[in-house]
Amino acid sequence: MKVTGVLLLLAGMCVCSFSVVSGTFRSRALWHFGQMIECVQPGINALRYNEYGCWCGVGGSGTPVDDVDRCCRTHDKCYEASREVPGCAEILPYIIDYEFTCSNQQVTCSAINDPCEATVCECDRVAAHCFAQYPYNPEYKNLDPQYCRS
Repeated sequence: MKVTGVLLLLAGMCVCSFSVVSGTFRSRALWHFGQMIECVQPGINALRYNEYGCWCGVGGSGTPVDDVDRCCRTHDKCYEASREVPGCAEILPYIIDYEFTCSNQQVTCSAINDPCEATVCECDRVAAHCFAQYPYNPEYKNLDPQYCRS
């Protein structure tokens, strides 16, 4: 019973970590990324890109299978580069708070973001717009990792 209560509390905290104030989104980076994808492609569930191809999702290796997968590789490399920004530690790209707005399927990172927040926001913004440019191929969802060896 205690475990169920703790899980419900954690789920509630996750749901409540997203709020909209005057059209500005404020939450954690990976949640932001999903919100950006859904801003640029209304009606699309951002989770469709998780575990897609060789680069979308946790980790990444090998040759991207298509343009969507290339967007993910570029996003991963952008997160890696963000760690060089002063004050942007290794884990921060995945958990950092930043602010952005969504209007007419366009994402704009807020000028009030600090350098680390601004860099991570831009990584996510570019990837979200990149996904929208290319067709999604359901055959590459949950691709067997053997196809991703370098």
